[in-house]
Amino acid sequence: MKLRTAFAAAALAAVAFGATAVVAQQDPIAARKAIMKSNGAAMGALVKMTKGESPFDLATAKKSFATFEEAAAKMPALYPADSKTGGDTSAAPKIWEDMADFKAKFVKFGEDAKAADASVKDLDTLKAAMGNLGKNCGGCHEVYRIKKS
Repeated sequence: MKLRTAFAAAALAAVAFGATAVVAQQDPIAARKAIMKSNGAAMGALVKMTKGESPFDLATAKKSFATFEEAAAKMPALYPADSKTGGDTSAAPKIWEDMADFKAKFVKFGEDAKAADASVKDLDTLKAAMGNLGKNCGGCHEVYRIKKS
């Protein structure tokens, strides 16, 4: 029975991944918004732990780091030239003016998420890792996101 459940979960994940890939090709703005929403939820879970609003949970932390690594891998491809406007995007024109730097920021984010995944073992190591992760998010958003009021 467990094998059947595992197979069903794997099949569902494959279908979901395929559907995400199709959505990304058809609507990169919607795809990147969905990924950023997932990043926000993952970061929120980590911040709650560091503030003592929820107990430290290594499994949740690792899931968050995996979310960040996946986002870092997928996001650069979701900014084709024809996605500069529309879809209520908050992507700044600076992205397409300096695509190399923009992509490099995602590489750094992915590397820092991977390093956090390897180093975080408890609340203190999570707090130490959060500095780099937060700098990645904030630094990219400061330059490459249009602030909406």
